[in-house]
Amino acid sequence: MAEKLKKKEFTFRGKTTEEIKKLSTKEFIELIPSRERRSFKRGLTDVEKKLVDTVKNGNKKFIKTHVRDMIVTPDMIDQKFGIYNGKEFVSVDITPEMLGHRLGEFTYNRKKVAHSGPGIGATRGSKFTSLK
Repeated sequence: MAEKLKKKEFTFRGKTTEEIKKLSTKEFIELIPSRERRSFKRGLTDVEKKLVDTVKNGNKKFIKTHVRDMIVTPDMIDQKFGIYNGKEFVSVDITPEMLGHRLGEFTYNRKKVAHSGPGIGATRGSKFTSLK
């Protein structure tokens, strides 16, 4: 029982995190699902290119962005992003498991609806209830 439990190392399509970080963009594109691959092959938008440049410079510890449809690339691993959800920037740490997904998938942009009891005027019968 003195054996130590080995932590399972993450692999993405059979490649370790270090191998993925060494891949070029074209080689990484071949590993991601077809929808994301097609998006990359069509070309990045100007805002996405600006975000990629910011990530590659690596001088910022926390990157705020409105680009929710940007696909997570190996350059983004171990970085902290502030992803805008329509009201505020939600802090997200990018992990290797997030590769190939879009940034917006990791922040909710809609609140859970919490209904309470009916208020005054909510129904026809509530019109005649006392206010005390």
